[in-house]
Amino acid sequence: MKNRKLRMGMVGGGSDAFIGAIHRRAAFMDNQIELVCGCFSVDPEISKSSGLSYFLPEDRIYSTYQEMFEHEMTLPEGERMDFVTIVTPNRWHFEPAMMALERGFHVVVDKPMTFSLEEAKQLQKKVEETGLVLALTHVYSAYPAVKEAKARIAKGELGKLRRVYVEYTQGWLSERIELLGGNNAGWRTDPKRSGKAGCIGDIGTHAWHLSEYITGLKVKELCADLKAFVPGRPIDDDGAAFLRYENDVTGVLTATQIGTGEANNIRIRIYGEKGGLEWRQMEPNTLTLRWRDRPTEILDIGNNGYLTPEALWNTRTPAGHPEGFIEAFANIYRNFSLTVRAIKNGETPSGDCLDFPTVYDGVRGMQFIETMVEAGYNDNVKWQKWID
Repeated sequence: MKNRKLRMGMVGGGSDAFIGAIHRRAAFMDNQIELVCGCFSVDPEISKSSGLSYFLPEDRIYSTYQEMFEHEMTLPEGERMDFVTIVTPNRWHFEPAMMALERGFHVVVDKPMTFSLEEAKQLQKKVEETGLVLALTHVYSAYPAVKEAKARIAKGELGKLRRVYVEYTQGWLSERIELLGGNNAGWRTDPKRSGKAGCIGDIGTHAWHLSEYITGLKVKELCADLKAFVPGRPIDDDGAAFLRYENDVTGVLTATQIGTGEANNIRIRIYGEKGGLEWRQMEPNTLTLRWRDRPTEILDIGNNGYLTPEALWNTRTPAGHPEGFIEAFANIYRNFSLTVRAIKNGETPSGDCLDFPTVYDGVRGMQFIETMVEAGYNDNVKWQKWID
């Protein structure tokens, strides 16, 4: 295993899908992974044409993911895939992930991890039983500037934390474009495919995860409001919450997909006794540090000596050469691949390679969704304790 790339299979991610291409580019960036097989669409013709365009042999392009897992198991260990990446609508995360784990394959899966909290707990149990690795693509936690923010807080530079503001603002669902077809809005606004939350499940989970990741604190309870602003939409397109974290830290979370004119504006501000920090995904290589007793600092992220080791590990270029969305995805894939490689070589993974979202983040993400939905539609509930 020491002298070859990890072999990746895919479920979803065909030529008609947006996020599959992002995953492939990210997976290949550090030259640790190669694509060897896949079922790229529920449409066998699209799966086949996609696989051929990725230069795969026809006998490794599958019509169903069930067929893929069964056939890959018949191949010699030196040929079969090592792990599978699942990039499908939420409704179809659980079954292929469980089938992969049951057959000894490691897993990368888009967020939210599953369709329901019960499914998430089942995956957690299977991961613990098998010792296999499951990585969850909460991509914003993998930006170098976010790593720097987390490390600074862990070192106590902001002092005791007090307040968190985190928001994710989009505007692409300001109208019912799901009725037009030919876009990703259809399944994201359909509770039969997305799950019980729309906006909150899709982007609210990113905002929640980013806040817990950087602060190192867990949300204990929340007070929420969810709403579908666009007439006829059966699922939330906007939500907000007051949060209570551990250590008496409080926060405000907002997520909206009807913020007309916005793209993917995720932003976080964290304040402590000694100072505060701010990061925006729209300016991903800048971290702002504000201090009580000295001037504001603007950090340019890159291979600079003043950055923490955690940020440098996840940085590829000198300052002034932007690293963004695909590079953050690549950081997850790189750390995941190094962890899997160590396990396959009989070694204990350690250090920075273990820094990626796991099945436990996936379970907490589903708990966040369940808690938000429970509180957000119940006018009689002021504070909802975290559902576990």
